[in-house]
Amino acid sequence: MRIRPTTVLGATAAAAGSTAAVLGLVVAPPDVVQGQPQRLMYVHVPAAWVAYLAFAGVLAASVAYLLRRDLRWDRHARSAAELGVGLTALAIVLGSLWGRPVWGVWWTWEPRLITTVVLLVVYVGYLGVRGLSADPHASARRAAVVGIAAFVNVPIVHYSVVWWRTLHQPPTVLRPGGPADAIEPMMLAALLAGVLAFTLAAAWVHARRVSALATARAAAPMELDDTPLMELTVNAGRTR
Repeated sequence: MRIRPTTVLGATAAAAGSTAAVLGLVVAPPDVVQGQPQRLMYVHVPAAWVAYLAFAGVLAASVAYLLRRDLRWDRHARSAAELGVGLTALAIVLGSLWGRPVWGVWWTWEPRLITTVVLLVVYVGYLGVRGLSADPHASARRAAVVGIAAFVNVPIVHYSVVWWRTLHQPPTVLRPGGPADAIEPMMLAALLAGVLAFTLAAAWVHARRVSALATARAAAPMELDDTPLMELTVNAGRTR
């Protein structure tokens, strides 16, 4: 019996998720200042980081589509954007749950939160742009341009805690002195395990989503096939 790569990926993601849960909930000690609510970091931070990765995937796939005009890249861009939007929304919700016991409020208008909401709105708009045309290539071209331009928001969100005064703490892992002097070793292990688990799970979801989009494309009418509409029109004229 042949085992599909996505099955292996899914099983690996589940194992990584279980390991991350044990490290984050049992092995890693509670934070001295924040206490138990700090454990939300092991989900909140991985969700945000993998959202960044997904949006980088939108950028790469959008560039690839514009260079190759192959709708396979457009499917990758769409799936990555959907993942990024979902993970960003999750990060915002988890951040609110974490902020309530630590900051005393569910929400505050500070740079990291504002820029993250802007990031979410921009990529929701990106997904909306995809429905403006029935021609898949016209839709893909518009989406690719928006997807490339939208990525400028990602470094703004990441560096907002460096550029502006904010309630968020500065980078912990990617800091000049390195993570060793900023976080307890088992906390770091739990955090990195969470990032790995989220990355593998996102890769599994992405692979399944791209496959589903390809199946839907194959079942679509000829005018929605991967061949550009203009090319279909020209070829039809030549056969008359």
